Amino acid sequence: MTKLYALTLLLFLISSSLTAQSIEQIRTVSHHFLTTLTDDQLATVNHAFDDSSRTQWTNLPVGLATRPGLRYGALSEDSRIEFHHLLTTLFSSQGYLKTTSILQLDDILNVVYETAYKRGDIPDQAIEQIRNLDWSLENYYISFYGEPGPVEPWGIKFEGHHISYNLTATGDDFSMTPLFLGSDPAEVKISKYAGIRVLSKEEDYGIKLINALDDEQKSNATLSQDVPGDILTNPSSTQRLLEYQGIKASELTDTQKKLLKRLISEYIGNLEHEKYQYYLEKIDSSGIDEIYFAWIGSYQRMNPHYYAINGPDFLIEYDNVGFNNDGNHIHTIWREKGNDFGADLLREHRVNHQH
Repeated sequence: MTKLYALTLLLFLISSSLTAQSIEQIRTVSHHFLTTLTDDQLATVNHAFDDSSRTQWTNLPVGLATRPGLRYGALSEDSRIEFHHLLTTLFSSQGYLKTTSILQLDDILNVVYETAYKRGDIPDQAIEQIRNLDWSLENYYISFYGEPGPVEPWGIKFEGHHISYNLTATGDDFSMTPLFLGSDPAEVKISKYAGIRVLSKEEDYGIKLINALDDEQKSNATLSQDVPGDILTNPSSTQRLLEYQGIKASELTDTQKKLLKRLISEYIGNLEHEKYQYYLEKIDSSGIDEIYFAWIGSYQRMNPHYYAINGPDFLIEYDNVGFNNDGNHIHTIWREKGNDFGADLLREHRVNHQH
């Protein structure tokens, strides 16, 4: 049995090393994607690394906020295939399916509103305003900053309604923060798509954790303020969560800590295994007991609620309010502290490469 176990473990490690994510793989699939583009498309997708748009982001639909870069809807079938190869290199199957589901949710959102309009639930003026928001699977934009290479910094931004991905790479390392995902609606209520919940576990695990606390713990975790209309660190806000609020994980039971870790894993588990494992080990090294969990609002679904998970190395925010305070519109963000848009990576690069 011992020899069999050792052989199985060896085969697993070999298999993992062959399939693990690496910056070299990311560079390779990036180049494959870029080679499928026309000269005009390359001119649109490529930007200087120091272009100011690299460190700007928004989750608004393109009808409210234009984006730099190449429109996803302008890609050929070959380009789309290669771009999806890039997405599946960056993300786990979980993260990839959330990404593609959010893209499709924009088309579903149009069906939902048109269905409501035909039922007489939305007036003519409102439906025209909604149509002008330009929700569409095709209205997402891709930008490359710098040249995907082994030394000099470079990056990728993929952004549109409820998605903002920001890769920054230098040498053999890369950052994926800030990473924003949203879902409107959180649960589709009408049309043939009724029942779909793209970010279900971000909601369910959070509600399960807050309701696993006893009355005193719940009181310590809950902040006495109104549910914010968005994540507090949204792009139009200068607010940063510098103070730890809520309940400290050292005050939780072992079972409650497991629920907290499961919730955190739902966010970092969107990334491909190697990066997920890196963040998980970093959190374990800093200590689960040093993490704070804060809650605002209702403890039940379909009512406005918010939570923040604030640790020494990272910040997670989740907000669910909805346009009619129906608790049916989710915004989430994962941030690696000090490393938004690769800030830590770039500092290290400047130290090691005297420009």
